[in-house]
Order: sequence, then C-alpha cells, then structure tokens
Amino acid sequence: MADSDPTTTRIKPTPESCGLPVSEGISWLELMAQDSRPAPDVLTTPSYQNRGSKPLAAARYTSEDFARLERERMWPRVWQFAAREEDLPEAGDYVVYENAGRSFLISRQDDGSVRAMHNVCLHRGRKLRTEDGHADRFICPFHGFAWNKDGSFNHMPCQWDFAHLEEANLSLPPVEVGQWGGYIFLREEPGGPSLEEYLAPLPEHFKRWRHEECVTVMWVGKEVAANWKVTAEAFMEAWHTIVTHPQLLPFTGDCNSAYWTWGDHVNVNLVPFGIMSPHLDPTSHDQQWIVDEFVKYNGRSGDNYDAGGDPYYVAVPEGMTARKALGAKMRAAYTAQTGYDHEDATDAELLDALVYNVFPNFAPWGGFMPNIVYRWRPGKTPDTCIMEVRILMRVKKGEKHPRGVPMKFLRLDQKWTEAPELGILGDVFEQDMDNLPYVQQGLHASKTGIVNLGNYQEIRLRQFQQTLDKYLGIAEGSDGAKDSDGAGA
Repeated sequence: MADSDPTTTRIKPTPESCGLPVSEGISWLELMAQDSRPAPDVLTTPSYQNRGSKPLAAARYTSEDFARLERERMWPRVWQFAAREEDLPEAGDYVVYENAGRSFLISRQDDGSVRAMHNVCLHRGRKLRTEDGHADRFICPFHGFAWNKDGSFNHMPCQWDFAHLEEANLSLPPVEVGQWGGYIFLREEPGGPSLEEYLAPLPEHFKRWRHEECVTVMWVGKEVAANWKVTAEAFMEAWHTIVTHPQLLPFTGDCNSAYWTWGDHVNVNLVPFGIMSPHLDPTSHDQQWIVDEFVKYNGRSGDNYDAGGDPYYVAVPEGMTARKALGAKMRAAYTAQTGYDHEDATDAELLDALVYNVFPNFAPWGGFMPNIVYRWRPGKTPDTCIMEVRILMRVKKGEKHPRGVPMKFLRLDQKWTEAPELGILGDVFEQDMDNLPYVQQGLHASKTGIVNLGNYQEIRLRQFQQTLDKYLGIAEGSDGAKDSDGAGA
C-alpha cells in the first residue's frame, strides 16, 4: 500500500472545458497537450452533456420483476459481445454462449464465416452442447436429433414417427452475428442498428489500437455476490480509488480523469497514469517514487517489484517527469515485443486506462498496452452476476495467431487472487469485492429506496441507466413496477 494518507485532500473546484467544477490538478486535455507525442483527436475531443440529476430506484438492482423486464425487453435486442475470433479459429470450432436465460452456439463455417443459433434441440428441448468444442454436426445426446454446423437440419432417428414435422421447419433458430476488431457479437432479435452503427464511434477510435491483431492470453471469470449493473458500474468511474485502491494514488490521476459519452451505447473513462493523484501532496515525493509505486502496483508490469530486473522499471532522469520516462521505456518495450513501430504512440496510449464501455456489458480498454476486456452477465438471481476479465496481447508481427486460452472460472466462495495469472490485478479486484456484496445488501436495506449519482464523474452510469430505460420503455430511473405485469418482448 502507499504510505501517504489518502484522506488528505487538496481538491477545489476549477473550470474545465465541459464547464463543470473539477479537481485541482492538471486536466486531461492539459495533460494531452503536454504529451511527448501529438495526441490523436479521439483523445482530445471531449463529448459530454449534462443528463440531469434524477435519482435511481434501488429496486432496479434488486427486483426480480426488473430483471424480467431486462430479459424480455433489453437483452434480446442489443448486440452482445459473445466471443473472440481466436476462441474458434478453425472450421468446426464452436463456442457456447449463455446469458439471461438463453443459450447459443457460435460456429465457425468451412468458408471462415461465423454463424450463431439457439442451442436447444427442437425435439425435447435438451441443450445440444454444454461446453465449447469442435463438431461438424450437433447431435442431441438425448435422442440423436442432429443438425449441421450451420444450423440446418441433418437427420433424426425413427423418422417414420415424425411424419408431421417438415424438414424445412427444423433448422435451429438463427441469431444475428456481427464482427469487429477480433470480437464476435450476436443479437437475438433481428432489426435495429447495424453493429457498426451500434458501436460508433468505437471502431474509429480503435483504428490505431488494432484489437484484431491481438489474442486472448488470460481469461478469468468469477461469480460475484452483486447485481450485474452494480458490478459493471463499479468499473465506470475512477474516483472510488481514493478509498478502495489507495495504493494506486501515487501514480493515478483519479480525479484528473475525463468522462465522455456518445449517443446511447458508448462511453469512455480516460484515467491518466504516471502522475500523482490530486489527493496527495505533490511536494511529498519525487518523480522516481511515482515510477517505483507504478511498477509495484499498476498490474501491467512485473508481479513483483525488482528495480534491477523489472522490464518496466526506469530511472527517471533529472528534469524529466515520471510519465514521460515511463512512456519512453514502454514505447521501446512494446516495439521490441510486438515488432510494430510504436514511435508515434503517445504516453497516454502506452500508460493510461482508456476504459470504454459499450451498452450493456462490454468494456474494452484502448491503447497499445496489454488490453483488459471486461464483460458482465446477470446471475441466476438479481443478487449475483458473472464478471469476466480478459487480457489481450498483440501477436508479434508476422507470426500466426494462436488459439485463445480458455476461461478459468472462480466460484462465489473463491477469490480473484486464486487466479495467479492475474498478478496484482487480482488484489485490485478483491478490493472491489470488499464493496460490491455490501452495496447489494445495502440496496435491499435502503430506507430511501433511491441511488444518487454525480453529474460528471458518474455520467457514464447516468447514460447507461438512461439507455436501459429506453429499451425497457419505462420512466427514467424508475423501478418499472407499473410495467412489470404482462411485460412482453
């Protein structure tokens, strides 16, 4: 942990480009102006609008009726991140994707395309597959009804007993598929915006960062004792760092972060690293201390601090900032590791947490560093969910893409630290787990029955909840009670 006292705050309101009061200290745009490389427009063009200050009903996170509205009105109509290309690289490879009471098969075809279909036998309703694998046909283990990997009907035993069924009507119900940046999306109900329209402006922003050149090298999922929205929203703002993650304050500009939104579906939190939090006294330590703490706790360098051996350790030259020294070292390291020239990469793209969210549950990090990708799915009750963390690494230039690693799953009673491959990130996630179950319990126990949000640092939560209201067709921030009876798709 950091030695400094995080309760010693230096925050006072000052103007910022969005017109709202922000923390004392350098702003995100000022930081970009000082970057050692010209920053791209995607990092220097704010997109903020005040979305009001209405409270949210706590029952949105706890009510089974509200969860039912989500299952019926929202989940079937949104593009869901379901797999990565490296999860099913060869013809016949398939992935089982399950969410919100539905089960799907995502299957690689002979021509390299991907198809998706419902993973339910049309005879007696058994799931055709329960885990990922390879198959040219999906044969039901119960009675042997079979389908080809494109979902078309193949055969059934005792066909004489099913003269009332027409083969033309026996294809597995299809699901829309979209692909971008190495990610595979599906949408259960057809219609609505195309994937490109839905994701905008994400594809334009990620052109520089080329996630299609990356592969999953680490993937951990865990059952969490909190609603999926409670859990997702914990990763939509950085200002909980001061209390929840105090060891990060020496090198994290938690209150210097930028929060931008676009339309209904996309937002970002831009969190600078390599600078001291405004909550700490900038005269208390030198620039070398910032690097030392970064290497110990940032989660993307060595698991153990070793000033003599850590590849990301750097001695800060006299007169240089820790941020620029770290940027220079990482620029050279990533070029050597990947074979791609990173000379024009900004310090921000090499260091910072550029955390994007796509409604409802997909959060890829931008930039050139090993990229984190979050996904959240509702659990069996509103009080649980599944959180997944993938780490993507760029495949070295000229080398073949390997198959992605499978997910390691942690039960509710296990800790993130039981996945040692996460390194120090496991400890950071465990700090979040010290809050989330008690948030869920508190929402059940709330006397006021409401949740209040900040106007800037929690603008991503506000956009997320307002978009959810649109899909559910309910009043802003309400519990949807008057809409729950007879809710339909």
